[in-house]
Amino acid sequence: MSGHNRWSKIKHKKAASDAKKSKGWTKSLKAITLAASNGIGDPAHNPSLRTAIDKARGDAIPNDTIQRAIKKGTGELGPISLEELLYEAYGPGGSAVIVEILTDNRNRTASEIRHLLEKHNAKLAAAGAVTYLFKRRGTVVFDAAEVDEDKLMEAALEAGAEDLQSGDGSVTVLTEPSSFITVKEALEKQGFKPAGAEVAMLPETTLRLEGKDAESTVKLINALEDHDDVQNVYVNAEIDDEVFERLSA
Repeated sequence: MSGHNRWSKIKHKKAASDAKKSKGWTKSLKAITLAASNGIGDPAHNPSLRTAIDKARGDAIPNDTIQRAIKKGTGELGPISLEELLYEAYGPGGSAVIVEILTDNRNRTASEIRHLLEKHNAKLAAAGAVTYLFKRRGTVVFDAAEVDEDKLMEAALEAGAEDLQSGDGSVTVLTEPSSFITVKEALEKQGFKPAGAEVAMLPETTLRLEGKDAESTVKLINALEDHDDVQNVYVNAEIDDEVFERLSA
């Protein structure tokens, strides 16, 4: 489904841009700290930590900074108070929005996120109101110009992937979350170099938005992703690349 590929492509392009800013580092390091908070600081025995470290390295975060975040998570540098939150919302044009958050102050973050939603013509929804429209899946994204799609599909299915989708200049390998690391590493060992990889909430179906609804949705996504406590934003909207690029520059 082209909507999935477009969303993955835009997310990874924007992530590359955000990585140049301090907020990109802040979000990656928070994810590492949380992943290590179970006390397991060895990525070989902590898949969530391994995924967070891979993303941080992709953001060009120095290894000593990564190690400090791990030690912070395991408690070696003192207690931490990070909390995971998930907000569901109705966005412009009837779109569904999921916001994943890491915060050390639930009340402050709740107030700020509610304000951003209201400012951009969106409103909080009850728990479970929109999550059923999404499915959590592993995504390993490749530049279509740099891979042989047939060979990639063969290698991906052999490694245990669920599906492969192409369009909009990218090819996305989809996996169950539990097999994400295994599939990603198997493909890398065979010489395939991902442009991005993560476990994400993908929409089961997409809603086409145009005009003011499309612009309002992109502005909402940008505003949410600019918030230091927001780790990920997922929307079931299909919006032209031109709108994203014009409003996200």
